[in-house]
Amino acid sequence: MNDAEFLRLVRLNPVNAALLERLPELGVEQAHLVAGALFGTVWNVQSGQPPAAQIRDYDLFYWDDDPSYAAEDAVIRRAGELFADLDAPIEVRNQARVHLWFNQKFGQDRPALGSVREGIDQFLVECTCVGVSARGEVYAPYGLEDMAAGILRPNPLNHTPGLCAAKIADYVRRWPWLRTP
Repeated sequence: MNDAEFLRLVRLNPVNAALLERLPELGVEQAHLVAGALFGTVWNVQSGQPPAAQIRDYDLFYWDDDPSYAAEDAVIRRAGELFADLDAPIEVRNQARVHLWFNQKFGQDRPALGSVREGIDQFLVECTCVGVSARGEVYAPYGLEDMAAGILRPNPLNHTPGLCAAKIADYVRRWPWLRTP
């Protein structure tokens, strides 16, 4: 699968298409639509399901050197207004803040990130390390081949390997044709 085919499939999900079209209007640095909204849409299409089926939320990552909750909350509120008509759960997160809340949510420490793409690099499963920037550029540090083939490999850059097995089991439950090598 090349970038053009990936973007074509991703945009079959009308929420993704709208988010990608409007993402530049959010006015934040390093804005990317990431994770399950992307690979889940591809796997839905490959499975013959509606493109938006089983998408739990739509993650938007951005970068702001101000790691305060107030700054992030202002962006979350702007996104709420910009995407209000989409009727979809949209999660907006400043990647400069992840290390501040990760332990409380997941019970494990995580080092501070240096960019949005560094956060994408550390997703649990290699083929899920994917994002599309506000400029429409695909970022897939491990490529798109395993995603297209449904191959789930643990990501060696992930800082929480204990969560990986549960995530893989969840993906296989939703898309039974996926496999580990």
